Amino acid sequence: MAKNKRNRKGSAEEQRVTSEYYRLNTKAVKDLAEANAENSPEVSEEELDKYRSGPKIKMADWVKAILIKGWFAGAVCFFVFWGLSMYITASLDILFIFGMALGIVTDLMTNNILRFIAKTEGALDRWMMFPKKRYVSLFLNIIYAVILLFCVMFLYNLINYGLTGAAENAESVPLSVEPVLFGVFYTAFDLLFLQMKQLCRSIVSDAKRKAQR
Repeated sequence: MAKNKRNRKGSAEEQRVTSEYYRLNTKAVKDLAEANAENSPEVSEEELDKYRSGPKIKMADWVKAILIKGWFAGAVCFFVFWGLSMYITASLDILFIFGMALGIVTDLMTNNILRFIAKTEGALDRWMMFPKKRYVSLFLNIIYAVILLFCVMFLYNLINYGLTGAAENAESVPLSVEPVLFGVFYTAFDLLFLQMKQLCRSIVSDAKRKAQR
């Protein structure tokens, strides 16, 4: 009789533990399903870094953005400008194709990689002229790339004019377009325009705050 009471007591205890277990797990699943940016607790960057995978060498976001932008610009220069120059002799035609390729690569590859490596959503948006992914962004990036290409070509012409003006033999010193230096020039103008964009947004934001007072 005592044995039966102990068995019933043990069975009741097991049922209570099992019920508590399922209750806690059900609550955990419900909390996970309903989790969003508003009701989730704040987590420090140090804690998040413990669960992030990646190379041991830490690199600042701005360094990553500059290297990615410069590398893709140089790659397009190598494959498109160098690759097609022997087949397309008209300067305007090759520059038109070159500018389109730069814009397409920026929209489909460079910007998507920046979004992918961002630690949080939108963390690297400031390094993109058109950060929001939309259908129209492809055309905007092509136009923007053509503007940047025009600036780089103008800089090349300016440098060559300075070199040929100071040299006795003009044909021996012109600076030709090559991937590495082109990537540097292209990225430099891109950063300049991005800085101008940030400055304009800051001016407009300050003007709105003063108007609301």
